[in-house]
Amino acid sequence: MMKNWFSKNSTHILIVFLLFVICFLFFSPSFMGKTLGQNDVTRAQSTQTEINRYKEKGETILWTNQIHGGMPTFQIWAPYPANITTWIVKVISYAMPAPTGIFMVLLLGTYLLFCVLKINPWLSFAGALAFGFSSYNIILIGAGHSSQIFAIAFFAPVIAGIILIFRKEYLVGTILLSTFLAMEIRANHIQMTYYLMLAILLFVLIECYKAIRAKAIPVFFKSVGFSAAATILAVLVNTSSLWSTYEYGKETIRGTSELSATTTKKTTGLPRDYAYEWSQGVGECITFLIPNAYGGSSRPSTSPESNLVKSLKTLGADDNQALGIAQSMPALYWGEKPFTEGSFYFGAIIVFFFVLGLFIVKSSIKWWLLSVIVLTMLLSFGKNWPYLSDLFFYHVPLYNKFRAVESILAVAGLCFPMLAILSLQEVINSSDKKLLLKKVFPAFYITAGFTLLIAVIPTLFLSFKSANHNEMLGQIATAFKIGSPEANTIGNALVEDRKSLAQSDAIRTLAYIIAAFALLWLYLKDKLSLTVFPIAIAVIVLIDLYTVDKRYVNKESFVAKSITNTPEPRAVDLEIWKDTDVNYKVIDLTKDILSDATTPYFHKSIGGYSAARLKKFNEIVEIQFSKGVNPNILGMLNTKYIITSDSSQQLRAMANPAACGNAWFVNHITFVKNADAEMKALGNLDPKKEVIINEKYSNLINKTTINNTLPNGEIKLTSYSPDTLVYESNSPQTNTAVFSEIYYNKGWKMFIDGIEKPYFSVNYILRGAQIAAGKHKIEFVFHPASYYVGEKISFAASLILVLLIGAGLYVNFGRVRSERR
Repeated sequence: MMKNWFSKNSTHILIVFLLFVICFLFFSPSFMGKTLGQNDVTRAQSTQTEINRYKEKGETILWTNQIHGGMPTFQIWAPYPANITTWIVKVISYAMPAPTGIFMVLLLGTYLLFCVLKINPWLSFAGALAFGFSSYNIILIGAGHSSQIFAIAFFAPVIAGIILIFRKEYLVGTILLSTFLAMEIRANHIQMTYYLMLAILLFVLIECYKAIRAKAIPVFFKSVGFSAAATILAVLVNTSSLWSTYEYGKETIRGTSELSATTTKKTTGLPRDYAYEWSQGVGECITFLIPNAYGGSSRPSTSPESNLVKSLKTLGADDNQALGIAQSMPALYWGEKPFTEGSFYFGAIIVFFFVLGLFIVKSSIKWWLLSVIVLTMLLSFGKNWPYLSDLFFYHVPLYNKFRAVESILAVAGLCFPMLAILSLQEVINSSDKKLLLKKVFPAFYITAGFTLLIAVIPTLFLSFKSANHNEMLGQIATAFKIGSPEANTIGNALVEDRKSLAQSDAIRTLAYIIAAFALLWLYLKDKLSLTVFPIAIAVIVLIDLYTVDKRYVNKESFVAKSITNTPEPRAVDLEIWKDTDVNYKVIDLTKDILSDATTPYFHKSIGGYSAARLKKFNEIVEIQFSKGVNPNILGMLNTKYIITSDSSQQLRAMANPAACGNAWFVNHITFVKNADAEMKALGNLDPKKEVIINEKYSNLINKTTINNTLPNGEIKLTSYSPDTLVYESNSPQTNTAVFSEIYYNKGWKMFIDGIEKPYFSVNYILRGAQIAAGKHKIEFVFHPASYYVGEKISFAASLILVLLIGAGLYVNFGRVRSERR
């Protein structure tokens, strides 16, 4: 029985083995104890300092004070042990070292999709390699965008499940869809999942059109029903993470502001300019075919043989000076993005076969793939072609919650090889090779002809000058104290380097197109067997993409695990550490508050980096710190130390005399009508003596305590944990207490002597409460129902999913046994 199974599936087993070998070869340093020196991972680690400290003690925290004064950990790190997918992720992590495990999942999931499409196994192998080694995926891995690549890894198997359901294979399709969509959601990169859902919506609409034409509406709705059931189950499996993210998201920069007049246009999501900052240039789509047509990455030119270096030498610089200046010059990339690690390259061969697919693929899936590609390309243009993007941004639900709109091309990155491989399957299935050969030539002329033009006359389509080229020349002239002619010489040399890159890659692309065409011609002329043809295609697809990907991730990208980019404590950090207080904040004014990835390594910080920071904190920074930091605002956040630099750029730590401590009583209360008035009043606030409260909380305050002149009493922090803060108070009368903690009412509860009591927002961003006279124990406990109740729902749904998978296996084995009889 086992022997027959191995014999029947030997090709699949061999292909899986080869995928592992290729994966191993590309990421071989990871199997030798090395890790990728990922800049974004390093930055993210600074936000996890406090989380990791408690993890080491076996404790889980859902709130951290390490960045931005305090925020939930849901978008940083949070465990979801009741979710079955959490354990699957752990198995993947233990089975293979990062990032190999998730990349192997990506390859296997894509291979599964092509098998579901009934593609020849070796062509399926080529398709898996084409999507897996698409340059964007490798760039994401190199940059450390682990959650994003994890989400992309499940694009293909999710689509496989949908296709099976609409083929009336309801049980298998439902199991695949619910399982892989649950994994997709567990990746916690909602943006990628959202883009995938847009593609699936188009698939369903096309299936609806087909059903109407075929008068098969009941069958269509049955398929929709199974798809909906599988989707609901996948969502329920992830209840705790989705509920927490949804609840928290409304309070972040992606939510709606309470201010009626903000520094940016008020929307229900991100500011438009921020969301569109990384928009794909319309012309940059050339890089699908020619990777360095737009200069590749934003890294500067360092080649001694570059035109830029040579031009600097002609102006009097020696070798070392020329290289040093070149490294400080504008990058070879000249597109529309602020900077980039590399281009979207789908592969010369894949684009050639994609164009061929437009001519020869008869299946309706062609129109779905084409519609998805057109939609994703248009949306990726963002600010560079805003007509459709703005329609989506302002009118399509949730679309304006996401930034870096270019990343939607990750979906196109799967659609291109899908249509390319379908066209090759059509070639294999065709009985009229002569007719098919006639249709191959137009695809060859289009792709090879366009590439040849770029190789011979690159300026016909490309300028090789960035939008701010003239401004750059002026900056060069000023920086190096040279005249305009010399600056133009340097600028022209940079343009020549960019042109040279585009031409060399165009020649490279042309060679691969000719090679692919030659294989196709040989097969259609019966000079290449059906066995050899798909294997040969897979080999050249791999070589094409593999060699380009090595520009972004190679042996030099890996470092020993003992060598990390974690910064060493500075002298100022060591000085601040002498303070034995368990809970205070630090701000480093030598760094940007919203992108400081250093200070949070060592202190609870006002700075930090998070794309999901709280909106109210962001507004404090935008408005109150727009002309320099306000020491009183820092004081009420208990910012005890301020790091600055002196005239010699030496860092020093100053104690902030305005620091208010962890909690304090105030006598003077100023009520304001709305958030605008509250924000305005903060500008002149003396937080030690007065507090600003929105009128909507006035019913929680004893009016007899307002503006009294009796002694305040005392309140102090006696126990600190990010999720549990314990204070003791002693006051001669009922009074208002202010806590230097961020107000967030989606989980924080206050208990006085063990009894839950209400608290409210004060000073726009902090917590306040009425505390009765006498001695009391006050506790703030973070216990969000979205997480704890959500975990119970996740467990129940996970159990259903496991039972469903078990039922599927039972039915399948039963079918196999009956067939053998």
